[in-house]
Amino acid sequence: MLNIQNNVKLATYTTFSIGGKAKYLVEAENLADIRQAVEIAKDKEVPLLIIGGGSNLLISDRDFEGLVIVNKLKGIKEIRERNSNEVLVTAKAGEVWDDLVKYTTKRNYWGLENLAYIPGTVGACPVQNIGAYGREIKDTFVSLEALNIEDLTLRTFYLKDCNFGYRSSIFKEGLKGKYIIVSVTFKLSLLPAPALDYGSLQEEINKEVVNINAEDVRLAVEKIRKSKLPEPKEFGNAGSFFKNPEISQEEFEKLKEKFPDIKYYDLPSGLVKVPAGWLIERAGWKGKDLGLAGVWHQQALIVVNKGGASFNDIKFLTKTIICEVKDKFGIELTPEVNIIE
Repeated sequence: MLNIQNNVKLATYTTFSIGGKAKYLVEAENLADIRQAVEIAKDKEVPLLIIGGGSNLLISDRDFEGLVIVNKLKGIKEIRERNSNEVLVTAKAGEVWDDLVKYTTKRNYWGLENLAYIPGTVGACPVQNIGAYGREIKDTFVSLEALNIEDLTLRTFYLKDCNFGYRSSIFKEGLKGKYIIVSVTFKLSLLPAPALDYGSLQEEINKEVVNINAEDVRLAVEKIRKSKLPEPKEFGNAGSFFKNPEISQEEFEKLKEKFPDIKYYDLPSGLVKVPAGWLIERAGWKGKDLGLAGVWHQQALIVVNKGGASFNDIKFLTKTIICEVKDKFGIELTPEVNIIE
């Protein structure tokens, strides 16, 4: 029997600790639960909201007059073919992402180690094409299985189907709100394949490790992230709030004339990526508060709930930052966080 909860505080389901009440909420443990919950939402003619770990969400304080499905599908399996140097790992959407990373690195499977200590669930990671330290989900992604909300059929999406881009995918654009991800499959390497291009990661590895393995890289990434990022239980946050903007070479050259110390990364596309954290810090917002909302003192990309902040507090702060960065640099920051009004 499906357990439908009524008038549930969504703040307890988000890492920002912000959000009004959901009229209906279901914690789905299996695919049958999800299908039944979708049918109930259709019967009641109410909107549907799917959440996983609630780590990339900023939800309005207004009550949600619909049905929320919390995806809690669990399970990890792997397929290793004889005489192959690769392994396929499939994880259900409700698995904690960092638990999957630990599962793979402890077996010395290479591919996910740079994405350690990112909050959220497996089902959310392809939606966002999460990335860190030079790696993204698309680099090891094979396929995912998703439920069509309209007709409740399952469909397999392969890499070519997902339109992965920088912090984006088809599930964040054209198919937003049309599918519920059930499981994700990755192809990982049994042979050492460290990606250590980012300076801070290379420095940490050089300090700590001689014969490197995947677990060493995971631990190094975790150590760096812990030193810079606030724990959501102490200061509610959704990780990086803004995307790193990508600008033309011409725009960049003009900026560099004015700001010779500007941080940047040349991209294969010919565009230049400018760290949003650097822009926010140079605009004077690193470590600064605006009421009960603030910018983390160790990492300017992180917007935090200092305790009791509302949806509007966070929204006002981030809009103010966007305006001031635009005025100073001519670059308009775009939120990475999924904002639900």
